[in-house]
Amino acid sequence: MAGRVTKQAQLRSALTTLCAKLRPGEMLPSERQLCDDYRVSRMTVREVLGQLESEGVITRVPGKGTFVAERVARSRLHMASFSEDMRRLGRTPSTVVLHTDYAVPPPASTTALSLNANEKAFHLVRLRLADGLPISIDDGWYRADLLPGLLDRDLTQSLYSLMANEYDCPVDRADQTVRAVAADERHAGWLGTDTGSPLLAFDRMSYSRDRCVEHAHSWYRADRYQVYMTVSAGDNAQPQHDLSSKPIELHNG
Repeated sequence: MAGRVTKQAQLRSALTTLCAKLRPGEMLPSERQLCDDYRVSRMTVREVLGQLESEGVITRVPGKGTFVAERVARSRLHMASFSEDMRRLGRTPSTVVLHTDYAVPPPASTTALSLNANEKAFHLVRLRLADGLPISIDDGWYRADLLPGLLDRDLTQSLYSLMANEYDCPVDRADQTVRAVAADERHAGWLGTDTGSPLLAFDRMSYSRDRCVEHAHSWYRADRYQVYMTVSAGDNAQPQHDLSSKPIELHNG
């Protein structure tokens, strides 16, 4: 039994290393080939593949084979920009600006930003990527009086860093909800997925010194992004966050 455990650990290490070298979607050797290459039993191969599949490292498709899974960005609930969080996870963030405008926001954003009727705001839509792979779309409205000239800035960088450093409007808290939705044709095209694929949809109001400076919607590919939290028993069983926390992942900047 001890020898089998050792072989299982060796196979697991070898396959983990192999998956790290391959690109998502690339096929792994067949079970029979793994048995021959590593001199282990079919049972050992299946046990290791089952472990790696449960951990999201690989995916197995009946009749087709075993493939390297998409790398999922797993993010703890805390106050951080998209750029900061991707770097913390060892990913390289990048941004594509899809649309900018100075216009009257929809009613929900006008209310969230405490604007007068027909008062204009800055509108910004961006595609966010990690290691070159599309992760999310951010569609936000911003207070023009607090962020003059925002659309003339480099909008491929962190907005929250820009707001803090250039406008003295650090985002210090946010109210946010999340729900599951199916990708429509436009979002699927931007995110490089199929229409109807699952997305995580965020609705966020971000504040600086109790002034709402941003109302944004974000859509994340559910196969490439996860959020997690730690909860404990208490009066209301509230989620436990990092020191600089917020209700749900603060991702736009």
